[in-house]
Amino acid sequence: MELISAIINAVWILIPVYAANGFPVLSRGKRPIDFGKKFSDGERIFGDGKTWEGLLAGLIAGTLYGCLLWLLYPYANFLAVQNGFEILYINPFIGFILSLGALIGDMIGSFIKRRLKMTRGEDAPLLDQENFILGAVLLSLPFIKISLEMFIIMILFTPIIHRFANISGYLIKMKSVPW
Repeated sequence: MELISAIINAVWILIPVYAANGFPVLSRGKRPIDFGKKFSDGERIFGDGKTWEGLLAGLIAGTLYGCLLWLLYPYANFLAVQNGFEILYINPFIGFILSLGALIGDMIGSFIKRRLKMTRGEDAPLLDQENFILGAVLLSLPFIKISLEMFIIMILFTPIIHRFANISGYLIKMKSVPW
């Protein structure tokens, strides 16, 4: 039962995190967060892929999904308790924090890719797939209890889900590359 609880709670937490990570591409933002500025190495700080419009879209989407989880919590937790465990309480604030953490983690990944002289869209398997999870978890730790088991589940599920989402985005022409 503990494994089932950890899986369900990991997925519950990931809903606003994935929303925050996935919705920025839909904004088709034009204004880069780094304002086109370069770092001391001569490379862009984040690049054109990180925009103010995308940041706002991710924050709004993740927070709205946090609101949805908040509304569904009494029903979801009732069912969970009937099965011997509890669902983590996610409210709009925690949805916002998870979203902000995911977006910060993603920007840190872009920063690292630019330092490694990687171009926008260049495949960086672990860096592209886990940085937003790590950011979301770290920023939310003061507000929700994420067990080690839940974190491991998030890390193991994310590459599969991330790859599927990126291929889907590529097929519907929302992304220029399938990774």
